Amino acid sequence: MMTLQEISDRLEIEQLLSNYSFAIDDRDWDGLDGIFTPDAFIDYTAAGGISGSLSEIKAWLPGAMERFPMFQHMVATTQLVLEGDTATSRTILFNPMVYKDDNGVEDTFFIGLWYRDNFVRTDAGWRITRRVEEKGWTKHAPRLSAS
Repeated sequence: MMTLQEISDRLEIEQLLSNYSFAIDDRDWDGLDGIFTPDAFIDYTAAGGISGSLSEIKAWLPGAMERFPMFQHMVATTQLVLEGDTATSRTILFNPMVYKDDNGVEDTFFIGLWYRDNFVRTDAGWRITRRVEEKGWTKHAPRLSAS
């Protein structure tokens, strides 16, 4: 049976994962400050992006995402391991993305991947210290560079 602390931790981490999806989908790059630790490492290379620190990722995201007029990051089915003030997880992401080709024509492709995350409890609540995307599959994906 779960303790109240474990229930609380799981709900807080679940909310953190949702907050990430909304920050990205709303293009609220500064909102990522409340999701990651300042020294977090983030690796988006499995989906064609870059890897780096939170500040490097925040600087890269506006340009990288401007080619996509619409996207939805839908997270579900998290396998979470709590160990006191740290945790690890593997979470499914389903990500439809609209993009414009070189002629300005919009099309939609789909990505299925996992987020592999490390978390730490801070004075401000749970935060992600490390996120690595693990590619699962794509459907109708265009050739895009990480720029």
